[in-house]
Amino acid sequence: MKFIPNSSIKNEMLKEIGIKKIDDLFKDIPDEIKIKELKIKKGLSQQETEEKLRKIGCKNKSYSDFLSFIGGGIKPHYIPSVVKNILSRGEFYTAYTPYQSEASQGFLQAMFEYQSIISEMTGMDISNASLYDGKTAVGEAALMCTRINKKSTFLIPSNISWEKKIILKNYTKGSGIKIKEIKYDMKTGKIDINDLNNIIDDNVSGLYIENPNFFGIFEDKVNEINGIVKNNNSLLVCGVDPLSLGIVKSPGEYDADIVIGEGRSLGNAMDFGGSTLGFFASKKEYIRQIPGRIIGMTKDLEGRKSFCMSLQTREQHIRRGRATSNICTNEGLCSLTAAVYLSWLGSNGLYDIGKKNFENGQKLAKKITKINGFEKVFSSVHFNEFVVKCPYVVDKINKKLLERQIQGGLSLEEHYPDLKDTMLIGITELYNDEDIDRFIGTLEEVI
Repeated sequence: MKFIPNSSIKNEMLKEIGIKKIDDLFKDIPDEIKIKELKIKKGLSQQETEEKLRKIGCKNKSYSDFLSFIGGGIKPHYIPSVVKNILSRGEFYTAYTPYQSEASQGFLQAMFEYQSIISEMTGMDISNASLYDGKTAVGEAALMCTRINKKSTFLIPSNISWEKKIILKNYTKGSGIKIKEIKYDMKTGKIDINDLNNIIDDNVSGLYIENPNFFGIFEDKVNEINGIVKNNNSLLVCGVDPLSLGIVKSPGEYDADIVIGEGRSLGNAMDFGGSTLGFFASKKEYIRQIPGRIIGMTKDLEGRKSFCMSLQTREQHIRRGRATSNICTNEGLCSLTAAVYLSWLGSNGLYDIGKKNFENGQKLAKKITKINGFEKVFSSVHFNEFVVKCPYVVDKINKKLLERQIQGGLSLEEHYPDLKDTMLIGITELYNDEDIDRFIGTLEEVI
């Protein structure tokens, strides 16, 4: 049965806009492209739909059913029960940022605490209340650098993920920003500093580096890189794995100007790839240029401590010409998750989990390179991911591993032609020696 809520006044409405029938609204659409009839099967009942979806869902396999060692993206991490317990409270369980500060003091305070934690972790002065993900944070950082120093070229390493490159190009399209890539050293996997010196010029607004980088490698010459950037009056943007900050220097310690990253590993579930969390922090002098919003602490009319949105630099709140971003909704629920998770960890816990990830990465690399035909591609120190050369085509190896309930590494050849028959392997604190030995034993079996 057709249902039109305003059917009682339909004729009156048609007369008002000067047409006789509803089809007249679509007369500009050529008849040859109109769809006469949708060939859709007869609809299912609710019960039948649930049964069908359940059967489809059974085809999925959870990471608890498979060991997963794929690098370059989402990896399984341990999520303490306190995270879900707090998140499920009625006051918090919404992904949308509340605008009525007088009615949302608890959530606003949670965002204030989130910002404080991110600032402390990264060694920066300020943090916003989050962005969509780590990839869009790169685009926002490029735009921010250009706003600050009015220069039109943004540098990136050639070995950042292809996904980030695509999103960065979309973000800067139409803005006049030119993206240039810095080569990476084929022996170390780190930025080629000679190439950086050759490419950087007066038009460069900023350089984006990752520490650890996409290959899992730590850039140990960040002070030298920063010196090159600062001597050029450009800005240094650093992308980090937040779990590594428990065991390595924070970007603030080597004078980074902007720090960004993916915060999914901070208590957020994998959730089929989304939603996720982008954190964004910077020096205080750039506070007016930071995208998104910042929650501040103040006092109400009666002198009581209270929280509010201090800066909202988007066009909904200020003149469009002064807006620094069109970010309309931050990842509030994911940010809250990160704040709860990091509060549960504490500084000692962050050190322990960073150490565990590092040690597992070294342990797995050492064992896998003892297998005939496997060798580590880069000589540098890595965190919990690393690149290995395989004895034959990666996809064939991974297919055999999947048959044995193991997800292998990420094939790199498609996007890095020089890295033929290589895979990016990742491991986290979730796996123990028994899991590593099972992976190694299975690899030996399939080759």
